Amino acid sequence: MIFRARQFEFVFPRPALVMGIVNVTPDSFSDGGKFLEADAAVDHALKLVAQGADILDIGGESTRPGAEPVGEAEELRRVIPVIEKLAPQIKIPISIDTSKPAVARAALAAGASIVNDVAAATRTDFAMWEIVAEYRAGYVVMHAQGSPSTMQENPHYADVVHQVGGFFSERLSQMLNEVGVSMEQVVLDPGIGFGKSLEHNLQLLAGLRSFTKWRRPLLVGVSRKSFIMKLLAAETADRLPASLACTTLALASGAQIIRTHDVPETLMAMRMTEAVLAEPAAKNLPCLVCGRSGK
Repeated sequence: MIFRARQFEFVFPRPALVMGIVNVTPDSFSDGGKFLEADAAVDHALKLVAQGADILDIGGESTRPGAEPVGEAEELRRVIPVIEKLAPQIKIPISIDTSKPAVARAALAAGASIVNDVAAATRTDFAMWEIVAEYRAGYVVMHAQGSPSTMQENPHYADVVHQVGGFFSERLSQMLNEVGVSMEQVVLDPGIGFGKSLEHNLQLLAGLRSFTKWRRPLLVGVSRKSFIMKLLAAETADRLPASLACTTLALASGAQIIRTHDVPETLMAMRMTEAVLAEPAAKNLPCLVCGRSGK
């Protein structure tokens, strides 16, 4: 399996990739306001690279539950200077976390290589995918129900794992057959926390293995998310242990990219998990979810 994002190429199987989060926002749930100024965001991004990040995810609009939309001009003002300063200094891909085609285009022109599309589920035209195809950029197709401002009001699914899988199937067909995005450009993200209840998030984590059938890298983002608080009454600063537990389970279920605020801690958990999974005896361990042997 190959993932291509402009000049970058990752060939799997290989150690899972760490996507470090850089929020250039005043209101993100975990670190809003800390890196709003371009120089502070660049310094933080370079720190994440030094800590071992394989990808940097730059976002200028908060997608926390209840967040209000940001205008295109303001989002561009926040993220483009950061990307322009970062791109010449690093040798890893930059991802732009956005819902707006114009922001994606400007970010790719400034040196980004991946579009992390938080509105992939609500697209009614091909504008974003045409830009991805034009630049031969990597593309994260993320599932969400509703918009950040309303997505947690009353999320509902008959079968969340089945419905997210159906969404992936539909979007892959549209992008590959109607626009010309290649399969090797695509990453799948089930959108933990985006229009899902606590039970939906747990069901998705338990069912991640079903999303590997498309043989595309699976991205999982659980870092410090509010469903951890709902289950464990843990405030944002205390959610790292639970985030690492979810990371370990995700890797065991076939995830290849982990999106995180906490790069060094997550990287250690990932490499330890991979070392155990690489042992021949791991193939005989029963599945933690279904209880069946891995034989």
